[in-house]
Amino acid sequence: MTDANHDPVAELVALGLERREARWLVEEFLPGGDPDALPVLRAAAQRRASGEPLQYIIGHWPFRSLDLDVDPRVLIPRPETEELVEVALGEMATADSPAPLILDLGCGSGAIGLSLLDELRARGVTATLIAVDESLDALDVARANARKHRLQAVSFVASSWFSALDDSLRGRIDVIVTNPPYVGDAEMVDLDPVLSFEPRGALVAPDSHGVAGFEDVSLIVRDARDWLRPGGSLVMEHGETQRSALVQLAREYGYVQVRDLDDVSGRPRMFVARRPS
Repeated sequence: MTDANHDPVAELVALGLERREARWLVEEFLPGGDPDALPVLRAAAQRRASGEPLQYIIGHWPFRSLDLDVDPRVLIPRPETEELVEVALGEMATADSPAPLILDLGCGSGAIGLSLLDELRARGVTATLIAVDESLDALDVARANARKHRLQAVSFVASSWFSALDDSLRGRIDVIVTNPPYVGDAEMVDLDPVLSFEPRGALVAPDSHGVAGFEDVSLIVRDARDWLRPGGSLVMEHGETQRSALVQLAREYGYVQVRDLDDVSGRPRMFVARRPS
């Protein structure tokens, strides 16, 4: 197994892995083809063959300009959430705030908020981030990612949504970004089995307003306006069956410039609205 003709990628493919994933594991765990690393590579391959997400096995994953550490304490960063970052950047560019204050609700690994800080920094914009999560484990992952990418203008708050935020922040936040739980309990059975490895509390929400998985989304819409500055934006990922109820609720709460955007796959995914100026 350690001779010069041995092909570790072919070995992993024979275990049932896709060739692309086999290559990624070989690149990660067999650097330079070191035969002493073969047992570690094979153990990683067995984990993947048993269904564990590749991202958790490798322990890090790209998200826009960042390489984020990820593990089962946080959700795996996904492409549709990368689109959410782009929408938030557009909102801040339109608002033209010289030093935006950003609130990332349910920050998880820090993917959304830290990407915003990093990309604004690259544009010469000094932003401040408040990263919120009720999970202390998730906050530990986000802190590690902030250190990894030398992003210092960020504070971390243990809070269930807005409940533990300092009251002095009311009416001051330029943009609230969030990817809250929005999957209904009954919907989980039809989704990708890989989700069973991810933190359920970050995925599943109770039903509300007659809509599956809508409770956290509706609570954020209800409360966010009080924390936004006049003209500030709420940018939120949501479930594909929630568009109509979400847009209606936002208008009832007095938001303006209410929009809902499809993701790259053409599914309803990104809600955007502003507090009136």
